[in-house]
Amino acid sequence: MRVHTRKSQEELTPEDALQYLKEGNQRFIRNLRANRNLLQQVNETAEGQFPFAIILSCIDSRTSAELVFDQGLGDIFSARVAGNIVNEDILGSMEYAVKYAGSKLILVLGHTKCGAIISACNQVRDGNITTLLHKIKPAVEKEKTILEDRNGQNEKFVNKVAELNVRVAMKEILERSDIIAEMISNRKITLEGGVYDVETGEVNFF
Repeated sequence: MRVHTRKSQEELTPEDALQYLKEGNQRFIRNLRANRNLLQQVNETAEGQFPFAIILSCIDSRTSAELVFDQGLGDIFSARVAGNIVNEDILGSMEYAVKYAGSKLILVLGHTKCGAIISACNQVRDGNITTLLHKIKPAVEKEKTILEDRNGQNEKFVNKVAELNVRVAMKEILERSDIIAEMISNRKITLEGGVYDVETGEVNFF
């Protein structure tokens, strides 16, 4: 499989970009990797890169976007931070990806059994972790369906908060980035969300 060129990237629609990720995840869960010559891709991307998407995901070692979506060198931008939270640096990276590097899709990817979500549900306070977990607090507060055992030991509660945390991040991206909001309004790009299941390897898109 060849890397994306400027021409192939420009010809993609946002819907095409999303479909690439969906198809890649299906290959991943079926253990059917696309045939790639990674050394060849190193050479082909040496002079430039044309990623079709930027993915914000958690630092969790089980959720590497390149692996779970079966993508090669030069295919996607990968922004990773515990709890897939949004900050100014993440927003700036997204704006660069879509406005200047030509990416057609922004995906916010949460996952089940997330350690950052568990810590936020348990109201952990420790060093700079406290500041990070504070950004997950709105998702914890938005979860209203579970009334008992609202803590990190309740897997159902944790996973519901993980999904809400993705939705909170998506809303924040739209509210805090005029560049991204305008490009979405003009249908140049799309913003999507999903949750990766660490037990099955499948991504459930919203």
